[in-house]
Amino acid sequence: MSASYQHYLTKILTASVYDVAIETPLDPAKSLSRRLGNHIYLKREDLQPVFSFKLRGAYNMMAQLTPTELSRGVITASAGNHAQGVALSAQRLGCEATIVMPKTTPNIKVDAVKNRGGKVVLAGESYNDAYDHAMKLVQETGKTYIPPFDHPDVIAGQGTLAMEICRQHPKKIDAVFVAIGGGGLAAGVAAYIKNVRPDIKVIGVQTEDSCAMYQSIQAGERKELKDVGLFADGTAVKLVGEETFEMCRDLLDEVILVDTDDICSAIKDIFDDTRSIAETSGALAVAGLKAYIERENATDQNLVAVISGANMNFDRLRHVAERSELGEKREAILAVTIPERRGSFLKFIQILGARNITEFNYRYGDENEAHIFVGIQTNGVADKETIVQALQAADLPVIDLTDNEIAKIHIRYMVGGRTDKVGNERVFSFVFPERPGALGNFLMAMQTGWNITLFHYRNHGADYGRILIGIDVPAEEDEQLNQFLESLGFAWQDQTDNEAYRLFL
Repeated sequence: MSASYQHYLTKILTASVYDVAIETPLDPAKSLSRRLGNHIYLKREDLQPVFSFKLRGAYNMMAQLTPTELSRGVITASAGNHAQGVALSAQRLGCEATIVMPKTTPNIKVDAVKNRGGKVVLAGESYNDAYDHAMKLVQETGKTYIPPFDHPDVIAGQGTLAMEICRQHPKKIDAVFVAIGGGGLAAGVAAYIKNVRPDIKVIGVQTEDSCAMYQSIQAGERKELKDVGLFADGTAVKLVGEETFEMCRDLLDEVILVDTDDICSAIKDIFDDTRSIAETSGALAVAGLKAYIERENATDQNLVAVISGANMNFDRLRHVAERSELGEKREAILAVTIPERRGSFLKFIQILGARNITEFNYRYGDENEAHIFVGIQTNGVADKETIVQALQAADLPVIDLTDNEIAKIHIRYMVGGRTDKVGNERVFSFVFPERPGALGNFLMAMQTGWNITLFHYRNHGADYGRILIGIDVPAEEDEQLNQFLESLGFAWQDQTDNEAYRLFL
């Protein structure tokens, strides 16, 4: 334990959080514990008044402000849980709170802040735009900025939940799992536990496509990501804090990475045990806990996961439900090629046997073969491998698309439509801020001299929309195309060589 962090123990023990926050329960996850052969406990921060742990840090910092500072008011930039934490804290302390949010923020989040007395200012298209505008307002008004994670008082406030965990479970704890975005929660939890019960592992969890802290620790310095995945939007941070980086680097035992399917599966696990619905970032810790058990072959351990939030858009549940089976390895997505002749289809069905088919798409290839896009309920990875081997033994070529994001997001909903009239089709996936009129704006931006040959958009009930688009571009104009794509300002990837696209579109 580095001596430079021991002062955090006093800060956490004396933190002011309970004027607004509650001591949340540490509930046993009985079903998950039985299934995984360990003793799993859920720290229920989803039960806080703002349905998130963020209230702890925001209030603790604001409670330290002088009467003069409170009279001037506070300001922050946030489109999520921190915004609600600051708004409620300001309401309790009797000061004005200005919350700068991107124009792309869904109305449900804007209304939640307004309902807690916050003054909402919409500025810019992204969090960075909102932050820049907030800094400008700080200079103009003299209000105090309340950062979401990189401040000692915020870190100490978040650390109070670790104090509760240790008190609620005085017996042996093998590991505590916490989600990491900017690092405030992980830093606060680690600072307390490594001072009081250093035998407990503190393990951070991030998504594979939003792992700024993981990459920074690996590099030994803060690394800023060019783009971040937005499924777990509450932890989609491009650059972690200075203080939080140093603390996480020195105090965490490790950082585990998980994917979208792992998170969706964890949301279902939490629901099965609590009948509560965690938000995507809120379920990260459980996803990491499960990955840890699988990797370590852990049994009979006492493991704690912090359910960090429950501010879930209801429309998003459709996508979560679809992907949860994949996260539990209970569904396989396969591309199977069958000969275009009598009896081939029956042969394919007989190999699958009595297994439940969750999805089936057929695409004629040519006079010799056809392609089948099929979802199959399985009993795990071994069962999927059995199916694959049986198909291969029957001379039916098969490609496993279970981990192919384009197949899962787009292709499964749009099999078909190939044309011989397109000579130079290039296919790209885009992510863009979701708001009223956003799709129309995207289409306007795509008005070029090139022919659009394919287009698929699907709303996942999230803050960001996803599009798959085909463009007919002569090879000699590739450089011009790349310049155009970069000028759009949206995150994009070239999917032209994606196997699912090649087979089914």
